[in-house]
Amino acid sequence: MSLLIYKTEPELFEDLAAFIISVAEKAIAERNCFNLVLTGGNSPKKLHELIVSAYKDKLDWSKVYFFFGDERNVTSDHESYNGLMAKTTLLDPLGIQENQVFYVNTALAPEKAAIEYQKAISKHFNGSDLSFDLILLGMGDDAHTASLFPHTDILKEKDPAVAAVFVEKLNTYRISMTAPLINKAEHVVFLVFGEGKAKALRQVISKEEEDTDTYPAKLIRPISGSLTWYVDEAAASLVE
Repeated sequence: MSLLIYKTEPELFEDLAAFIISVAEKAIAERNCFNLVLTGGNSPKKLHELIVSAYKDKLDWSKVYFFFGDERNVTSDHESYNGLMAKTTLLDPLGIQENQVFYVNTALAPEKAAIEYQKAISKHFNGSDLSFDLILLGMGDDAHTASLFPHTDILKEKDPAVAAVFVEKLNTYRISMTAPLINKAEHVVFLVFGEGKAKALRQVISKEEEDTDTYPAKLIRPISGSLTWYVDEAAASLVE
């Protein structure tokens, strides 16, 4: 695990964007394809804007395929739909074609949406191991990541899969990649900033704290890939 701490958000986003592009270039050179899992929420908006402004003409985007680590159980035109945020801030500005983007079909019931999303992923990998090149993750102040919320059933999943999960504190369903699927990736990156994340970050990276049910982000331990935290000083303020 690597913990990278930045004084400013612009520095953080610049380094993270450069890292994503370097991994993409390597994957495209080796396999003619780069499989990227995006994170939702508002945290990656500035990252998306930087990629669009600085790297639009520096990568063959026709060879990049986009997935989502989790999705909210809302319609695809809802402002909270992760796919819509990515489409608006990243995918459309880059001119990404529809067949390069794997959206979660939330018109289906959550369990069915999860099943169909896993089928779509499996079809894309065409029998190969379901190992993404890079997975971007955020983390909430309750230490959830993707839709792996504290004390939810999905935390017990042992298979690399996509699953529906009812989040009682939000009184809603989510569709999410399980920790075992995330842990198969070649690179996993957390993007965390803000003082509100400081307590959670301290607990999650602590070697002494092993309560993954309370701190789900601790479940993210890539099997053979890299794990890197990109955080600002505010988020790292309680880290020793």
